Amino acid sequence: MDLEAGLYHDGVKKQSWRTVLSLAYQSLGVVYGDLSTSPLYVFKSTFAEDIEHSETNEEIFGVLSFIFWTLTLIPLLKYVFIVLRADDNGEGGTFALYSLLCRHAKVSSLLSRQSADEELSNYKKDIISPSQTSFRARLKSVLEKHRVLQRFLLILALIGACMVIGDGILTPAISVFSAVSGVELSMSKEHHKYVEVPAACIILIVLFSLQHYGTHRIGFLFAPVVILWLFCISSIGLYNIFHWNPHVYQALSPYYMYKFLKKTQRGGYKALGGILLCITGSEAMFADLGHFTQLSIKIAFTSMVYPALVLAYMGQAAYLSKHHAIESDYHIGFYVSVPESLRWPVLFVAVLAAVVGSQAIITGTFSIIKQCSNLGCFPNVKTVHTSSKVHGQIYIPEINWILMVLCLAITVGFRDTTRMGNASGLAVITVMLVTTCLMSLVIVLCWNKSVILAICFVLFFGSIEALYFSASLIKFLEGAWVPIAIAFIFVMVMCIWHYGTQKTYEFDVQNKVSVDWLLSLGPSLGIVRVRGIGLIHTELVSGIPAIFSHFVTNLPAFHQVLVFLCVKSVSVPHVKHEERFLVGHIGPKEYRIYRCIVRYGYRDAHKDDMEFENDLICSIAEFIRSAKATSNTVKHPPDHIDKMVVIGSPSTHADGIQVHEDEGDNIEPVSTSEVREIKSPKMATPRKRVRFLIPESPKIDNDTREELQELMEAREAGIAYILGHSYLKAKQGSSFFKRSVLNFGYGFLRRNSRPPTHAFSVPHASTLEVGMVCYV
Repeated sequence: MDLEAGLYHDGVKKQSWRTVLSLAYQSLGVVYGDLSTSPLYVFKSTFAEDIEHSETNEEIFGVLSFIFWTLTLIPLLKYVFIVLRADDNGEGGTFALYSLLCRHAKVSSLLSRQSADEELSNYKKDIISPSQTSFRARLKSVLEKHRVLQRFLLILALIGACMVIGDGILTPAISVFSAVSGVELSMSKEHHKYVEVPAACIILIVLFSLQHYGTHRIGFLFAPVVILWLFCISSIGLYNIFHWNPHVYQALSPYYMYKFLKKTQRGGYKALGGILLCITGSEAMFADLGHFTQLSIKIAFTSMVYPALVLAYMGQAAYLSKHHAIESDYHIGFYVSVPESLRWPVLFVAVLAAVVGSQAIITGTFSIIKQCSNLGCFPNVKTVHTSSKVHGQIYIPEINWILMVLCLAITVGFRDTTRMGNASGLAVITVMLVTTCLMSLVIVLCWNKSVILAICFVLFFGSIEALYFSASLIKFLEGAWVPIAIAFIFVMVMCIWHYGTQKTYEFDVQNKVSVDWLLSLGPSLGIVRVRGIGLIHTELVSGIPAIFSHFVTNLPAFHQVLVFLCVKSVSVPHVKHEERFLVGHIGPKEYRIYRCIVRYGYRDAHKDDMEFENDLICSIAEFIRSAKATSNTVKHPPDHIDKMVVIGSPSTHADGIQVHEDEGDNIEPVSTSEVREIKSPKMATPRKRVRFLIPESPKIDNDTREELQELMEAREAGIAYILGHSYLKAKQGSSFFKRSVLNFGYGFLRRNSRPPTHAFSVPHASTLEVGMVCYV
């Protein structure tokens, strides 16, 4: 299933109907797996403890009315018609809204911000500055002046992200457990309880154990499974409607909600926590927007998912309205409304649909953690891209096993869908509340709409969600504490990591070495320059890190070519390849010192080490050859220090410099008149020969050719990665809180996380770590 067709939208691109329908078909398997399995447990959770199913049917019709209007107002009206329009260059989710706000107001938490980032094509340079007297301008000014509000926005976004992680733990548990609960109608009461939990645990263990293979090989089955499931529940729903109660459609009237609350009162209010489960998975429509298009998601939901869910719930209500003597042990479950001859086939399809829905939310959890890590709000983790074709399909080993252990603990600890539903409902509604709050700011700051419209949006949808949120929060002791505990732990980890990272960066900025010090050393830097390229990894986008002076002071040699490498994330989802690198000289050209800033969006995938090295060297070579680089003089260094030039990756320079590597001496001459080959001097026993293929036009002068020659020789000699390892310590006299956070919390996370260059698979043999203790 190739999802790339829905990516990297250049503006509002018109697509053929065939493409749109194909994306709509694919979205059924990726987006709607969780939402479509909600009929398995909604009625069972709603009628579990708080209300009873009476002869008057007022309870069942009231619940149906609540379900219908909740499905209509939240997923259909809020998400499909409003929230989907708040995309960030085609991407959706909590961080997409936060990224939009960061670009329209200076509230970003990213430390290495540059004015050059605002020139990115995906940054949306058409941002209109508000007039000074408008409410939008006053709101923007207030947000930019008060750090407390900026931190509040960041924490709000992190809470939403952590609740998504909690949902990634709870959804597989409740979906799989509800799917296998159908065995209770085919086995005796004494035996089914010994089968459900082990069967659910086995399915969950298999599901998480297969994550490292990815789903690109079986992804094409996801959409057919969900379609088959939607067909099953809608067909069974139609059968139950016509066979048991054709007049059940009358219960769609809002009047039945009033009758329900009037009769049940407090019990009915608490039952809203179960009704809420009918919209679990709705946030996926917005979160997975980057894989598809707005139109394809709208078509899939309005034409298939929404009608199938409405028919399924109406069918269950029609069946239950004529069956009042159902044994309480079965808690009005989904399978009681399935004809007995179809229960085993439906059970099989339900398990498959639950697995598909769980797979989607697990992959979404990996994605949200990766975004947090890219934005400096989560410790560095190992990310494995399981498919080269399907965008965003990643696997994070550490997170996968943590999710599996927690998921199994919840399944074994709760052993029923009621408490699982209470926990899942609170996680779902919290994410929706965060989206509503951020959307109200987007309406004013990004869409430039009236503040009245934003207030109406918050009051209407926020009041509905606040009602459900309070109903879920009441059941704190009955399972709702789980997502709160999970979110608290993850928010603490994120805040500690972000605080420690911020303090480390501030230390680097305050202790960076002046360029004047570098110039005073002369071209040789006062030491021996050995062959090779030294890549000095730093978080700084300007200046020279203290780690370099620390190294030079204690070691007598350094590489002939030095590159200060900064790999950073920017507040856009994707950075185009032609805008990936920012390259510049540090000091005069004869120093052979360069600064290279590599920019990634918060949803971009980092390349492996060999491909990244070639891209980096080609970009530096292209910078050397470019007219802007050759126009710089060497007489007045301060005039061009840190002057950066945007250079794309080699794939964007088909007519530019290319790097070729050959084993041994078997180098075949290039038979073309369009390029000229520069070869490195022949060595006694070379392992690899590196050559640059340089176009004939434009002509390059001798100084530039000499600089390219030296870069090529250094590349052939090898690349060494010099990593600064900062040990952050609180200064003497710091508060107990600061010492606890930095010395213990951040220190523990730093020791147990991946190094900053983990994404590039830096070989250990080429790595040199230089440790420094930073007192802040």
